[in-house]
Amino acid sequence: MLICQCNMITSKEIEDIVLDLLRADPWQLVVPAKVYKELDRRAKCSGCVPNVVDIIVRVTENYHASQALPPGELVTFQAGLEKLKKQQSGVRRERRSTGHRAA
Repeated sequence: MLICQCNMITSKEIEDIVLDLLRADPWQLVVPAKVYKELDRRAKCSGCVPNVVDIIVRVTENYHASQALPPGELVTFQAGLEKLKKQQSGVRRERRSTGHRAA
């Protein structure tokens, strides 16, 4: 389906670009400007930008749903923090001594 009449961009071209961007870095923020840059074009009248955003959201959701790990393999946020705390417990942090007075 034709999405941008000014540049003759189809939905398939946009979907392919978004998938390529997600394969390069799955957690990057894909915005219409990146899509147009990858296509070596720019939004002229910007009438297509809402449709491009809808395609980006749909493709990104489908990509992450297909890449989802089973619940047993997921690491919870709290467990990750506890692991980082244990790793950082022996590291001396930069801070002033208790006897230091600023004023």
